[in-house]
Amino acid sequence: MRRALACLLASGLLLALCVSPTAAEPDQQAKLNKLTKQAADLAKAYRGEIATLDDTRKDAEKAGARVKKLKRDLGAAERRAVQFAQTSYMGGGVDAVSIFSLAADPAQAATLAWLSSEKVERLGNVQRLIDRQKQAAKEAGLKLDQLEKDIKELKAKQKDVEKLLSKFGFQTPDAGNGLTARMVSIRAAIMAQFPMPYGVGCFRAGDFGEHGKGRACDFMMSGGGGSAGGNNKARGDALLQWCITNGRALGIMYVIWQQKYYDIRTGAPGKMMADRGGATANHYDHVHVSVL
Repeated sequence: MRRALACLLASGLLLALCVSPTAAEPDQQAKLNKLTKQAADLAKAYRGEIATLDDTRKDAEKAGARVKKLKRDLGAAERRAVQFAQTSYMGGGVDAVSIFSLAADPAQAATLAWLSSEKVERLGNVQRLIDRQKQAAKEAGLKLDQLEKDIKELKAKQKDVEKLLSKFGFQTPDAGNGLTARMVSIRAAIMAQFPMPYGVGCFRAGDFGEHGKGRACDFMMSGGGGSAGGNNKARGDALLQWCITNGRALGIMYVIWQQKYYDIRTGAPGKMMADRGGATANHYDHVHVSVL
């Protein structure tokens, strides 16, 4: 009789798995690959980093990776549930009357309770993973939509940016100080306007970003790695505004301050960047200025 009971419950488990809904999966990876290439082409056309675009691309990649992981987890959970059902299946049959008579026997009732709870647990785990995968796929889709929107906005301004780049031309760093002549000139103009009690850091050997190319300087607004406050923050705000006002005339490419990215090439409003951890990494203690 236990074999018949196992058969009934295992069959129910297999049936439930067969009718479980599966998360719809659009071809998000292909879209991400296409947008990633477009983002790389734009960075090349803009002749420098587009930090917020890079942030959005990374967010989309992480969301896509989460969808893949949940899909693997779901497949494993479904295989385990099927294995349980197959192991429980021993042949025979049982009707509703027999189930009631089984429940009257304490030993048989324990078997019934265990099999039922095991079935519920395994099906519940599968359903939870299905729901999570659906939600992850939805979030990944939203990230891709945002990346597509950002790329579209940047493409719309590409011709204007190319004219700006043509106006200023391309400069190579000086062998002595590692900075381009434009960066040296803009650094001098900034330091003539604003006192720098905490110093200025520019060229960094081995840096793959603008510092390594001699096209960026960090104007420190506080010491010891703490966030700038009071007069120090006000000085940073003033320097940011000075760069926004004069940037296109001087050849400033972008500015980062207080975790916000200001693309001087496009004139777009400041955009919040991803959290990189810490005051320095998030530019709360210095104003980063990059030049064309």
